[in-house]
Amino acid sequence: MAGTSVVTLAGGVGGAKLAEGLQARLGVRLTVVVNTADDCVRHGLLVMPDHDTVLYNLAGIEQVGLGWGIEGDTHAVMAQLGTYGEPTWFGLGDRDLALHITRTAAVRAGARPTESCLAAQRSLGLAARILPMTDAPVATAVLTADGWLEFQEYFVHQRQTPDVLGLRFEGIEAATLTPEVEAALANAAAIILGPSNPLVSIGPILAVPGMRSALSAARSRGAVTAAVSPIIGGRALKGPADRMLSSLGHEPTALGVARLYADLVDVFVFDSIDAALAPAVQALGLRALVADTVMTDDRSRERLAATVLTALGIS
Repeated sequence: MAGTSVVTLAGGVGGAKLAEGLQARLGVRLTVVVNTADDCVRHGLLVMPDHDTVLYNLAGIEQVGLGWGIEGDTHAVMAQLGTYGEPTWFGLGDRDLALHITRTAAVRAGARPTESCLAAQRSLGLAARILPMTDAPVATAVLTADGWLEFQEYFVHQRQTPDVLGLRFEGIEAATLTPEVEAALANAAAIILGPSNPLVSIGPILAVPGMRSALSAARSRGAVTAAVSPIIGGRALKGPADRMLSSLGHEPTALGVARLYADLVDVFVFDSIDAALAPAVQALGLRALVADTVMTDDRSRERLAATVLTALGIS
């Protein structure tokens, strides 16, 4: 719906939580563009961790204590795979596997990843749409003291313990925005960068050729833009964003995140614990919005979504 639609860029649990709050307020007017540089093939199946985290949150079936996976899922298949000598460090639940099986079959039969994702969303009855940032294969690689690692090797197998010395998004030069993403951005009244890791969740989305120009075009025609900080009191509530920012030469604070987004957004939203940073954020040319950004349940997710939407003039 042109004029009232909203696009949010997301990856991981923080972005998924805000997307759930936005969906509660906006319904079909919301489109979520997700990072696909974390995608991987496990046991012959295409796994899309960021898409699936957002999917399960918007469907209301996520593991409440973790924010990803399916609540109450079992792991009999993984246990049996271990019996056959397969590595099991990247755990996939039994019900979770159903999504990867159907998606892989669809893609092998010729469907675009976007088409297979939209089909899964229809099956789960989502109001909002979740769009992969691209249909092309892109893979985040992480440089550590021991060399380059595939992202899930770093993130899951090595539990984010090595210092990150560099990042690259393999395949990004050949990637393009999908027609669905282009249309969503062209028709958006507001665009929100969610509280996801700015380097490896939002970063790959922004690196897709054409994305930054599409955001600039949206702002030029009057779309308002905002970003929500994933760093609160100098710490990431989940994941390695704070440590990654530090090791890659950025300030691991909300202000450090604001500097990364200063040329992309109009409003920067950060937690009240960091209220003292407001003058420095404003000095970047951004409107500083101090709010309670910690999302512990459905009510707090919707509250933050309402705060951001109100600031952007979206009802």
